Amino acid sequence: MLLALLATSFSPRWTRADAADDVHGPRMSILDAGAMPDGSTINTLAIQTTIDRMAAEGGGTVVVPAGVFVSGALFMKPDVHLYLQEGAVLRCAEDVATHFPAGPSRIEGHVADQFTPALINASGCNGLRITGPGMLDGAGRPVWDLFWRLRRASADPRNFPNIGIPRARLALIERSRDVRIDGVAFKDSQFWNLHLYACSDVTVAGCRFTVPDEYERAPSTDGIDIDSCQRVTVEHCFFSVTDDCIAAKGSRGPLALQDRSSPPVEHVRVRNCEFRRGGSVFTCGSEATIVRDVVVEDCRVTGDVRVLVLKLRTDTPQLYEDIELRRITLSTSGGQVFTVRPWTQYADLDGHEQPTSRVRNIRMSEITGRYGAMGTIRPDPAQTDMAEVVLKNINLQLTDPTFEVTGVSNLELDNVIVNGAALQPT
Repeated sequence: MLLALLATSFSPRWTRADAADDVHGPRMSILDAGAMPDGSTINTLAIQTTIDRMAAEGGGTVVVPAGVFVSGALFMKPDVHLYLQEGAVLRCAEDVATHFPAGPSRIEGHVADQFTPALINASGCNGLRITGPGMLDGAGRPVWDLFWRLRRASADPRNFPNIGIPRARLALIERSRDVRIDGVAFKDSQFWNLHLYACSDVTVAGCRFTVPDEYERAPSTDGIDIDSCQRVTVEHCFFSVTDDCIAAKGSRGPLALQDRSSPPVEHVRVRNCEFRRGGSVFTCGSEATIVRDVVVEDCRVTGDVRVLVLKLRTDTPQLYEDIELRRITLSTSGGQVFTVRPWTQYADLDGHEQPTSRVRNIRMSEITGRYGAMGTIRPDPAQTDMAEVVLKNINLQLTDPTFEVTGVSNLELDNVIVNGAALQPT
């Protein structure tokens, strides 16, 4: 009865945009549709009603005020924005199967017919703004615990699928241009935090991506997944997750180059960010075909995070080129600068011959501080042609000074000092 009442008696209060609130156009509060900030009421209908009414009235900003609002999957509309005020928490409902009904969704390099939607879903929403000092909370711990129980019980734990149980991302933005996500905290996501697919001209600024420090491994809690996108800027963000902080993604499999739904990841800029915890600062893979023109600059790594990971997937033709990291400060006793090697988990040639890949023009410069190790660059020369790796003006104190490099043409070391001496690769 209450749901029906909300659907029929919605009466919004309109105000004009306030520059201090960073809202766009008229705004509506979700309270006006009956949303309850009590941390237990399921507010999906009230919030979706607000979004739909805002769209019907020509667009504007949906405002989430202070309080804890529990919700299932929400679907943004063109010309509708979302603003989370100070103290606002939009939290995933714990009954994922009920409140996040499965449907077609882009995930892991393809569109699955049935997969869990995100908390915030936006498709074809050019000009979208998700802003404010509030929080998106995935309430992920019960889902993580279930994932690990099922994986441990599996006959093949290493290949237990990441999508083997329903898990909601915090935000999926797809096929949208001119997107800005600013100031929002992403917390305890059940799966990937922010998934950008087939978008262009995106800025993610001043956001935080975190899981609890005491939780050893929250599975697949990537900070930002840049999937088949162009011109993406990530700046002034903080990452403390337990999977890749930022990952470039695309398609997979031996026919990946024929996949027109997965254009290259191009023109990515990451700057002035802090990486305290995670699988890597920047990863190409696990699903990626073409990644080029990436710059990571003026960042700090304050935890045991691998800096650059290139997953050379053995069943996928890949081109990684023009990737540069510069002016990076490292300050921990663990972590690796490079992890570049074949990646075989979930590989499936499906009867095709193994494809070949290329890696070109990987550059690091002005990397300073203390860290764990330089790491490993070890492609399989039979599959991956890797050339033009340049390290310049690097001065590090390392716990392990070993740098294993094989299968690389044109490796250039220019003023690379490790523990007070010129670096000698092995």
